[in-house]
Order: sequence, then structure tokens, then C-alpha cells
Amino acid sequence: MPNPLHPSVVQFPIVFGVLLPVAAVAAFWLTRRAPAARGPWLTMAAVSLALVISGWVALRTGRAQEETVESVVAEATIHDHEELGEGLLLGSGLTALIVLVGLAPGRLGRGARALAVVASFTVPVLAFRVGHSGGQLVYEHGAASAYVQAGPGAASGSAEHGQEDGHSQREEHEGREGEHRGP
Repeated sequence: MPNPLHPSVVQFPIVFGVLLPVAAVAAFWLTRRAPAARGPWLTMAAVSLALVISGWVALRTGRAQEETVESVVAEATIHDHEELGEGLLLGSGLTALIVLVGLAPGRLGRGARALAVVASFTVPVLAFRVGHSGGQLVYEHGAASAYVQAGPGAASGSAEHGQEDGHSQREEHEGREGEHRGP
């Protein structure tokens, strides 16, 4: 398994969050044309449940790795990201509940399906916010550096390894070797 696991699993709720309104519109359209057809709405229910499950896993893995990242990122910044993740889980959970009610026959089901389509458009907004926040943790606050070990062969930024002027360590080393050899 990848270590850290959180960056690998967070992609799933983002993808399902973006797919949700597409699936909702398609399912709504197909069931309006054939009201007895349950397949499209079952697909919609599967996408919404996959979103909830993947969001829950993302939250769990984030919490499991929170302490490590707190060594390089302020706790308040991590907490803000976690709250956005909880908001996505809550929003997608409520939407999934509405989608499941949409499986009911008759007027209740039709009303829930219409409401689910509207609710599904809030989910990508929530997913974008939590994804953007996670990106800021990594790229602006250096969260990934909590998992990078210093030493030979370790990957890190160019400025930390003598590349601030565009020259690599190897070029500098070769230059010094040439100085020692003489004419």
C-alpha cells in the first residue's frame, strides 16, 4: 500500500463528486422518459453510495495521517481541511439519502429524484473546496515534506540541494574534481 495512503484515496471522492451530477441528470432524464425504468436510478444510487464510502475512507486516512503532517503544517490549517472533508461527507450523505428515496414509486420518488438532481450539483462544489484545500496543504504548506526523509537520494526541492542558480550538485561536484586534477 502507498504510504501515505490519504493522497491515493482522496481522488475517488473527487471523481465521484464530479460524476454525480452527470449521473443524476442522465438518470432523471431516462426515468422521465420511461418512469418504470429503475436501472438508471439504481446506477445513480450506486454512484452516490460510492461517493459516500470513498469520502468516509478519505476522512479516515486523513485522520490517521494527521499527526505526522502536524509536524510541518499548523494544526488549524489541517483542521480547516478536515472540516471541509466532513462537509463533503455530510453533503454527499444527504444527497445519497435523497437518491435512495428517489427509488420509491410514485409522487414521492419523482419528487426525490428532482431534488436529488438539484442536490447533486452542490457536491462538486464541496469536492472542489476540499480538493483545493488539500492541494494548498501539499503545495503551499509543505504537507508532503512530513513524509520525505533527508539524506542521499532523497527527493526534495531544487533550492535545498544546491540548485538555486540552475546548477545541479553533480555539475558542482564535477567542477570541483576538475579543480583537483590540475593541468
